[in-house]
This record gives sequence, structure tokens and C-alpha cells, in this order.
Amino acid sequence: MAKLQAHHIRVSTFAHATEDPEKVLEAMGTFFPEDIPSEDIEFEILETEGYFGNPIKVINAEVKRGRSVKKMLENLKNLLSEEDKEYLLENLEEKVDETGTFFIRFNKQKAYLGEVAVGEGEDVIQVKIKVKAFPMKKETVVKTIKEWLSE
Repeated sequence: MAKLQAHHIRVSTFAHATEDPEKVLEAMGTFFPEDIPSEDIEFEILETEGYFGNPIKVINAEVKRGRSVKKMLENLKNLLSEEDKEYLLENLEEKVDETGTFFIRFNKQKAYLGEVAVGEGEDVIQVKIKVKAFPMKKETVVKTIKEWLSE
């Protein structure tokens, strides 16, 4: 059984001025298993401006503690449909960077409705998984993720 291990997982999104930040947080919550202690999730909300001066909140939530990272990985894998796994496998080279970070983008509107769907638009929740692999090379990380998604 292939296991994916990670140093940390970061879930990020934007809350635009037209969106209710509570609903955006609720959508982000879709990706966190209920049994992760809240103290294991570090939240950060940055306030910034869009191109036209509109207020935007950047919301980041990061999980670093080993047991909670493991639960997050299990939860993420269980949330992915077979179609989404296939899509990620087909595009894996583009989804992993040279530092071993695996990027998955999810449709934010569907997440608010409790559905999980990989998305590629502007309105997404991004999940960054800093994968543990030895040796730490992109090829090793891609191979590990392939095995994990395929099992």
C-alpha cells in the first residue's frame, strides 16, 4: 500500500468583497476532517486590494503536526472522485514543482455546497501538499503521488 507523507498542508483561497467570509471559511472546512484538533490548524487572514482597489481577504490554513497531516491526506484522497484522480494523474507533471510541492485546485462554489471537484478557474481553493520524499527530486515526488492516487 503506497503511503503519501507530507511535511505540511496549506489550504488557501480568496474572499472577495462580494463574498461572505464565513461562507468562504465553510467551503474551506470541507477539506478538513472533523477529528483534527483546531489547535493543529494555523489560520492567517491577510487583507489586500484587488486590481481595481476592491478589498480582498487572503485566507490560509496550514496543518503541520504529523498526525493531523496524515488525517488530512487520508481525507483528501477519500474526497477525490475517480475522475478527479484520473485528471490529477494525467496532469501530475504540472501539479508538482521542483521543491516537491503538490498543488491541487478545487472549485470553491462546489466546496461550499459540500461537494469536492478539482477545478481550474479563478474561483478556487488551493491545496498545497509539501511532500516528503527521498531523494527530494520532482521525479521521486511524482512517482510517490502516482502510486498514492492509483491504489
